Amino acid sequence: MEDRNSAEGKRFVAGWDIGGAHLKMALCENGVVTHSATLKTSMWLGIDEVRRGIESLRAEVPAGAANAFTMTAELSDGFADRREGVAGILSLIEEEFGTEDTRIYAGRAGFADTAQARGLAPDIASANWHATAALAASVVRDALFVDMGSTTTDILALRDGKVANTGYSDAERLLSGELVYTGFTRSALIGIAERVPVGGTMTPLMNEYFANTADIARILGMLDEADDQYPSADRREKTLTGSIGRLARMIGRDGPDLSTEEWSDIALWFSEHQLRMVHDGALRVAADHRLARGAPVVGAGIGRPQIRRLAARLERPFVDFGTLINAVEPARETACKAAPAAAVALLAAAEISKSADAG
Repeated sequence: MEDRNSAEGKRFVAGWDIGGAHLKMALCENGVVTHSATLKTSMWLGIDEVRRGIESLRAEVPAGAANAFTMTAELSDGFADRREGVAGILSLIEEEFGTEDTRIYAGRAGFADTAQARGLAPDIASANWHATAALAASVVRDALFVDMGSTTTDILALRDGKVANTGYSDAERLLSGELVYTGFTRSALIGIAERVPVGGTMTPLMNEYFANTADIARILGMLDEADDQYPSADRREKTLTGSIGRLARMIGRDGPDLSTEEWSDIALWFSEHQLRMVHDGALRVAADHRLARGAPVVGAGIGRPQIRRLAARLERPFVDFGTLINAVEPARETACKAAPAAAVALLAAAEISKSADAG
């Protein structure tokens, strides 16, 4: 493609979030997100999964665009440890994008080039939450930021236009309540509850991966099917009937054993338990940082239907992350679902623009 940055006098920045399960990209043109996409990329199957995803998504990126990266895939068991993971992903970035106009988001350390990034592994590892929270903080200043993705939920206090985090690493954030390991589509139900009420009797669950949270969201009518990119637990159809069948296995039953309404009640039980997990973390974070009662909940990610319910439980206003970013309407929703990619694109674009103006 022609170098549209120079040919048309426009500045293009592509933001990339390299995750263990998905690759996300957002394209920013002169400070406005114009395109965003999310692809299934199973890092545990090898780094070539991500390489193929990059090749697919970069077709939408003009030649000459700057590229900014954040990552969580270093946590994948495709690597021996996270330091090896960061190094491996940095090598992939250099191979695919080179080093010129390539920026790595190092969270509290800001942006770094790939050479500098190799000495900043603790800052870079799983720092995508910091990018989205920092961007949100620059707009709303005081809020409770919650991003629920397919697998995890990030909860951060925003105070005076800055991210007021207690923990930084995954281990620290698990302890502080700022990271809750539950997500909107890929979480196993056995990790959410141990028993469910069936006909008024509390029933133990099978300790198996028979169903996941995508099944719950589908049964409750909360799921955008485009957000469920992985096969179902039994690799059968992703329909209401299919999800009920998978949920039934969790309690040793078959779908026809109960009515659709009864299965919906059981699905709601799981959804409520997941919401409680996030609610507990949110209460801890809000109390720890003494957020004002009127501070809103800013919701990002594919799990915003749950975050809206969370805001209501907390009796706080809900603000959609998509309304905080500069984006054309067709890209606003997908950018909100790929929030870390959109955030690093916009943060890098602002930095580039500032440097250009100073020069």
